Amino acid sequence: MFRRRQPTAVESPAEDADSAPDSDGSPGATASRATTAAKGRPTPKRSEAERRRRPVNAPGDRKEANRQSRDRQRQDRTRRQQALSRGEQWALPARDRGSVKALTRDYVDSRRRLSEYYMYGLVVLLALLFVRNAFVQSIVPLLVLAAVLVMLVEGFFIGRRARALAEERFPGESTQGVRLYAAMRALQIRQLRMPKPRIKPGESF
Repeated sequence: MFRRRQPTAVESPAEDADSAPDSDGSPGATASRATTAAKGRPTPKRSEAERRRRPVNAPGDRKEANRQSRDRQRQDRTRRQQALSRGEQWALPARDRGSVKALTRDYVDSRRRLSEYYMYGLVVLLALLFVRNAFVQSIVPLLVLAAVLVMLVEGFFIGRRARALAEERFPGESTQGVRLYAAMRALQIRQLRMPKPRIKPGESF
C-alpha cells in the first residue's frame, strides 16, 4: 500500500555549469546585456516617448486646437468650391462626374435658351398675382400654363439631343439620366449654374 519514495535525481556537474550565473553573480545581467546590445540604446521613459510622438506644431490648449481645425475646414471648403467651379472631377458630386455629363453641360451652355429665363418669368408672374386688376388676374393662369408647356417641350428636345450627342461621341458609355440632367441645367440661370459654364454661347464644343 505504501510506495517507496523514488530517490531524487542528482544533477550533473555539466548541468550545474550551464545553469550557473555569470561571473558577476547576477542571472539577470546576461539578459539585460543581451537586450541592451540588441537595441543599442536604453529604453526611453514614458514621458520622453509621448513627447516624441507629439507633433511639433501641436496647439497648447483646446481653444487653439479648435481654431486651427476651423481654419483648416474653411480652407478645404474654399479650395473645394473653387475646384467645383472649374469643373475638376475630384470636387464634383457623383451626379456631375464623367465625360458624358461634361459634354451635356457644354451642349446646354453653348446656346441661349428660353428655359434659362424661366426663373425670371416666375418672379414676374408672382408680382402679377398682387395686381388688383380683373384682366391681369384672368391672364396669369394662362401665362403660367404657357410657361410650363414651353419648358416641358424645350426640355424634351434638349434632353433628346444631349443623349444622342453623348451616344455619338462616347459610344459604349452609359447615358442614363442624361436627358433629365440636361433639362434641369437648362432651367438654371446661366450665372448660377454649377459647375460654371466652360464655353460661351455660340462657341463650338
